[in-house]
Amino acid sequence: MVPPYSPRPLDLMYNRTMAGQLNEQQQCQWATDGYLLLKGLLSPLEVKRFAREVDRLYRQHVPRDDRVSGKGMDIYFAIEDSEVLMELIDYPPIFDIALELMGPYIQLSMAEVLVRPPNPEAEGYIHTDGGPGLRRIRVSEKSWPLQIKVQYFLTDVAEPYSGNFTLCPGSHLLSFPEVAPGDEHLPTGVETPGAVQLCVAAGDAAIFPHSLWHGVAPNRSRRTRKSLIFGYSQLFLRSFGYDRPSRELLAQCTPRQRRLLGDMGRAWHPGAYFKPPQDQVELMREK
Repeated sequence: MVPPYSPRPLDLMYNRTMAGQLNEQQQCQWATDGYLLLKGLLSPLEVKRFAREVDRLYRQHVPRDDRVSGKGMDIYFAIEDSEVLMELIDYPPIFDIALELMGPYIQLSMAEVLVRPPNPEAEGYIHTDGGPGLRRIRVSEKSWPLQIKVQYFLTDVAEPYSGNFTLCPGSHLLSFPEVAPGDEHLPTGVETPGAVQLCVAAGDAAIFPHSLWHGVAPNRSRRTRKSLIFGYSQLFLRSFGYDRPSRELLAQCTPRQRRLLGDMGRAWHPGAYFKPPQDQVELMREK
């Protein structure tokens, strides 16, 4: 039995006056443990609004019979279907942190919606992001990450084995164990040595790089876990959640959001994502 995760002093209540600047303790935790847990990032009103939108998408994408039988949902680029979730493309507190961690030459790589109903028969799992190739690439603790994810929790997950986000602190600097060809997961899930299940409240958010060993615990509770994952990667990487955004989506975006979705502000040319326009830094830091 893996004990529930108890926040340490480093897991500080997020202070909106910080304007995205990480303090020394948070910088240390990012380098050492490979993740940050930000408490109370979303307000109760924001949680309610985003959760209501997730419910709408669940009804839209999952047939009623499947919903009744307890089927979950995983949409990788939900902003094509949701003006509400577009707000999180460059949500100010988180995006400031993303810029601090990654630098300004980044793109939005995914906008995922997760619904995990109770499923006591399911097993947990641990993996890294990016598949077998990226798994073998790790950067130093002082380097800009290749990719990060932000998971916004929209439901309370106060007890273990409730579909908890599960991770192995410090594993972002370790080699991932060899698995069978074509497999990406450690089948032992939460029983993996060093794995901890995050016990969080609705409105909390976790930030982590691609190389952190992470996954999900079985949901043996009676409550469905809902969360959002927005991913950012360096411009030279392929997007995870989309090939190219629709014209309809881009028409609704601000200039910074358009750039994050791959609009370089000019006709595409070879090397466009390696040599971004001169206004890249200014546009990313625009308030």
